[in-house]
Amino acid sequence: MTSLDETRATFLLVVARRIVPEAAALDEAGLSQVLAIIDRALLDRGPDVRRKFSLFLDVLRWAPLVRYGATFPRLGPQQQDGVLRWFESAPVTLLRQGLWGLKSMVYLGYYGRTEAWEGIGYAPSFDSLERLRA
Repeated sequence: MTSLDETRATFLLVVARRIVPEAAALDEAGLSQVLAIIDRALLDRGPDVRRKFSLFLDVLRWAPLVRYGATFPRLGPQQQDGVLRWFESAPVTLLRQGLWGLKSMVYLGYYGRTEAWEGIGYAPSFDSLERLRA
């Protein structure tokens, strides 16, 4: 992953497993696909967006230390979900926006894999002209 360092990429997968619980069942290749899709999406954005995304991951990682005395990865699943719910309705707009941006990237990474398409009933047409020929 070129847009995030290894520590942030690993943390991103921890959060992804809470946002999309099915991600916990992915093997190493599946997780690599998720990260590659997110990486491409981040590289399509400017360096400012990548910097903000990285900063938000750091905030999410360390913020629970204040309340729970532990970083996000060291919390139990229920506490992690509680932290995500708090960020989702936080009184600070930037925290809410950051979480929704993170969730969007996680959904893109997980559901953007071709292996996930059948499970959600997505059958794309790669020939955009086939409807015109019919």
